[in-house]
Amino acid sequence: MGKVRARKETGKLYLDFMYAGHRCREQTALPDTPVNRKRVNALLQKVEAMILLGDFNYAEYFPDSRNLKKVQANQADAGVGSTSENGQASDTPLFTEFADQWFLESRIQWRNSHTRNVESILASSLKPAFKGKRVGEISKPDILAARNKMARRKGRGASGLMAPKTINSHMTILRMILTEAAERFDFTNPYLNIKPLKQQKVHIEPFSLNEVEMILETVREDYHNYYLVRFYTGMRTGEVDGLKWEHVDFEKREILIRETLIHGQTEYTKTDGSQREIPMFGPVYQALKSQYEATGKLSKFVFCNRLGEPLDHNNVTKRVWYPLLEHLKLKKRRPYQTRHTAATLLLASGENPEWVARTLGHSSTEMLFKVYSRYIPNLTRMDGSAFERLIQSRVIENDKEAGDETE
Repeated sequence: MGKVRARKETGKLYLDFMYAGHRCREQTALPDTPVNRKRVNALLQKVEAMILLGDFNYAEYFPDSRNLKKVQANQADAGVGSTSENGQASDTPLFTEFADQWFLESRIQWRNSHTRNVESILASSLKPAFKGKRVGEISKPDILAARNKMARRKGRGASGLMAPKTINSHMTILRMILTEAAERFDFTNPYLNIKPLKQQKVHIEPFSLNEVEMILETVREDYHNYYLVRFYTGMRTGEVDGLKWEHVDFEKREILIRETLIHGQTEYTKTDGSQREIPMFGPVYQALKSQYEATGKLSKFVFCNRLGEPLDHNNVTKRVWYPLLEHLKLKKRRPYQTRHTAATLLLASGENPEWVARTLGHSSTEMLFKVYSRYIPNLTRMDGSAFERLIQSRVIENDKEAGDETE
């Protein structure tokens, strides 16, 4: 049975019905109002009655329709080109075929890291989930079933399963593919009104300044400069591991963030906003000067192995970082906490949040206040104590005035 629907983009009504084995949509110029819906419903009922009697002439009702040629070609053999039970077009390509086509057409606009990520999502998640299905046959229940299956897969989430953030990233790729397919092959996108999974709030565990100093005093000498730079600049792992000497400006005392290291190769930073200059705070200048003596002639990378190649962060984390924390009896934390530590120390010292955001490579201060706010009050005394002192002073003044009046 056909339906009268409204285009989300325009708010105009259209007819959605089956004829000669094809799903047909015919647009009207009528806005979605109760009166207009009644008019279009009457037209739909007449069309379906004529179809039922076998007297429907498509060209008579919709002379300018894009569906006309398709319908006329199949009219004599109605029923050929069947549809799936959910009413979606089944004469569309297989999902795996269209996903490959979409990937090839889209990759030109992506960075290498994103291209590899999408390729991995397609191969490991989406293609297996919709293998053998045509894009026009995929239904909303199919999508939700695929998402539920992802939620049971092993992953890096707190529960040992795929994290909601990861699942959402996979589903975003699926939504983009189905949106393009629906527009290209003219069927209703089944992804409509599917909301992303709620993500748990990120809890950070930065080190205190005392802990930072203890780590730098204890870490093996060949990694002292590496961790000092990480703690006092807030650089991302890929940024510090991919830092080249050509991007260290000793004259201006700046570190130029221009590239990031991903899978052993340097490429453009995570976002345009990540392109920035970081001042060489305090001991950072001397640390980099010292590092230049060690690796300046050995490699183009500031921090490298004995062969002059960039550091393998997984190897460094397992062989240097975690053993160091265990030795110092500090809670096991990922090396990325050095970035969070830099953020909390900068904010706690009273630096302007907008400047801190730019230094860290954030596009706005929203992330700072959302993630780091609970650490700032304890370090800066911005914890309501000033307001409390104001109230207490007013109470004292009022009591004094009351005492003067009684005298």
